[in-house]
Amino acid sequence: MDRPSLSPSASSPAPAFGTVAVVGLGTMGTGIAEVLARAGREVVGIDVSEAQAALAVTALENSTARAVAKGRLTEGERTDALARFRVFTDLQAAAGADLVVEVVPESYEIKQQLFRDLDEVVRPDAILATGTNALSVTRLAAESRFPERVLGLHFFNPAPAMKLVEVVSSVLTSPEAVARVTGLALELGKEPVAVGDRPGFVADGLLFGYLNQAAAMYEAKYASREDIDAAMRLGCGLPMGPLALLDLIGVDTARTVLDAMYAESRDRLHAPAPILRQLSEAGLTGRKSGRGFYTYESPGSATVVRDALTPAAGEAGPAEGRPVSSVGVAGSGTMASGIAEVFAKAGYSVVIAARSEEKAEKAKARIGKSLARSVDRGRMTAEAAAATLELITPAGTLDAFAEVDLAVEAVAEDLAVKRQLFTTLDKVCKPGTVLATTTSSLPVVACATATSRPEDVVGMHFFNPAPAMKLVEVVRTVLTADDVHATVREVCAKIRKHPVDCGDRAGFIVNALLFPYLNNAVKMVEEHYASLDDIDAAMKLGGGYPMGPFELLDVVGLDVSLAIEQVLHREFRDPGLAPAPLLEHLVAAGCLGRKSGRGFREHARR
Repeated sequence: MDRPSLSPSASSPAPAFGTVAVVGLGTMGTGIAEVLARAGREVVGIDVSEAQAALAVTALENSTARAVAKGRLTEGERTDALARFRVFTDLQAAAGADLVVEVVPESYEIKQQLFRDLDEVVRPDAILATGTNALSVTRLAAESRFPERVLGLHFFNPAPAMKLVEVVSSVLTSPEAVARVTGLALELGKEPVAVGDRPGFVADGLLFGYLNQAAAMYEAKYASREDIDAAMRLGCGLPMGPLALLDLIGVDTARTVLDAMYAESRDRLHAPAPILRQLSEAGLTGRKSGRGFYTYESPGSATVVRDALTPAAGEAGPAEGRPVSSVGVAGSGTMASGIAEVFAKAGYSVVIAARSEEKAEKAKARIGKSLARSVDRGRMTAEAAAATLELITPAGTLDAFAEVDLAVEAVAEDLAVKRQLFTTLDKVCKPGTVLATTTSSLPVVACATATSRPEDVVGMHFFNPAPAMKLVEVVRTVLTADDVHATVREVCAKIRKHPVDCGDRAGFIVNALLFPYLNNAVKMVEEHYASLDDIDAAMKLGGGYPMGPFELLDVVGLDVSLAIEQVLHREFRDPGLAPAPLLEHLVAAGCLGRKSGRGFREHARR
C-alpha cells in the first residue's frame, strides 16, 4: 500500500493547514473552531446533530462579540472569522481538509469508527488529530490505514483562552506530522508541549490524580466540599477548588480519564473514587447537568445555588469560644514572626518567646521591617505600623506566656521538640489557655498528650508567608473541646483569615492533596516521559497553577517536601505515596532547592 507523504518538498513551504475540519461541535470543538477561524483558517465544523451545529454558530457569534467588546478583536476581524466558519452534518464535508481534529465523545468505539470513516473521506496526505485526553492515541491510530498521520492534539478548556496544547505522538506517528502540527500550534499563539502516548498525558495525568484524591477526601467526610475547595484556592493559589473543577470538567469525564489512567498504571491513587461512579450513574455530572458536587442554577450554568449541604452564613457552632485578648507565639523564625505580626495587626497583645532574649528581639526587628515595607507600599500608615509594633513584647523564656489566652507554637517541625514545648506550656500557661500547634505534617494529638489538658490543644496551621496567606487549617483531635475549636475559628475571623476545618491526619487538606501531585511530577521525570520545563509549563498553562511543580518544589525545599511525603506514606500505607527515588537522591546529595543553590534547577545563592 502506498503511504502518504506528510512532508513538503524542498522547494515548497510547509503547508499551513489552510482548511481544518473540526468533528464534534460541543464546547471544546466549538472553542477549537474559534481559535482556528480567528487565526485565518477555513474551518469546516461537523456534527451529527443539526441543532448542535447551529448552537456552535451561535456560540461563536457570542464569543467573538464579547472579544470585540473587550477590545481583543475588531469588528472587521470578527466578520472575517465568522465567514470562515461553516457547519455541516455530513462527514463528507471534511474531504478537502488539510487537518481534521476530532472532539467526539470519549469512547473507543465512537472514535475508532470515526477514524475508519475518515480514511474513506479525506486525502491521504491529510493529518488526523484526536482531542482525547483519556484514550490511547496508538489504539486510535491503529484503526487508520495510515497510522503515521494520526496524532493527539489536546487543547484545554476554554480553548480560546488557554495557551497550552499537548502534541501527542504514538509509536506510529511520523515526525513530519508532529513538526507540522507543532508549527500550527505556534502560529495559533499556543504553547505546544510534546508528549508521549499515555492516559492523561502531562497536565491531566497530574491533575486528575489530585482531583480523584480530593473526591475521596470529600467522600470520607474528612472535610466539607467548601473547605476542600477553599483550602486549595487559598493555600495554593489555584484558580478553582478541585470539586468545583470536577463539576466544570464533568464528573463522568473525570471518571473516564481515571479509568484509563488506572488501567495503565494500576496505581490506587488513579482508581476512581466510588463517589465519581455514584454521581455519574445518577446523572449528576456537574455543571452540564445542573448538579454534581454542587448544585447549579440550571444545566450549563456556572452559578452555584444553595442546597441541603450548603452551610448557613454565620452559622454558630455547638459552643461559644473563650475570650482572647493576648497571644503568645513560641519561636523566632520566619513563620513565628509572620504569625506574631498577623495577631498584632489585628490588635492583640502579643508575646513572642524564643530561646534567648536576643533571638526574640531579632524576631521583633524582622516584624518591624515587614511593617515598614507595608508602609512603603501604602498598605498601612506609619502610625498604624508603630502602634502594631508596640503591641509585641519579646521574651527569652516561655514563662512570659503565664497570662496569655492563646499560645501558638511555631518551632521546628520535630515531634520531640514540639512535645517538650507543650509540656512546658502546660506548666506555665494559666488554666483555660488555648494551646495551638502550627504543624503541617505531625499529629496534633501527639502534642496534646504531652500536656495534662489535651482538650485545650488544637491545630492552627498557617501558610507561609503568614501575613499574606489567607488560609488557616483548623485541626481538631479526638480530644479537642468544642469551645477550643470555636475559639480558634472566632480568632481566625478577627485576624481576617479563612478557617477550614479538618481532622488530625497527615497532611490535613492542602499537603495531603498537594504533595502526592508533586511526587507524581517527579515520577514523570524519572520515567523520561517529559522534561522539567514541559511539565512546569503544562501545569501553569493548562491548569492555571501559579507555579509549576518543580518551581514549587525548589521553593518549598526538597528536604521539606521529602519529609512531608514520608509522613503521608507512613500514615496511609499506600504504595503510590512512596517518595520518588529521584527526590530522595537529590536530598541525599544536598540539592535542597533555592536555599542550597541547587534543586531540580540551578539557583543563584542568596
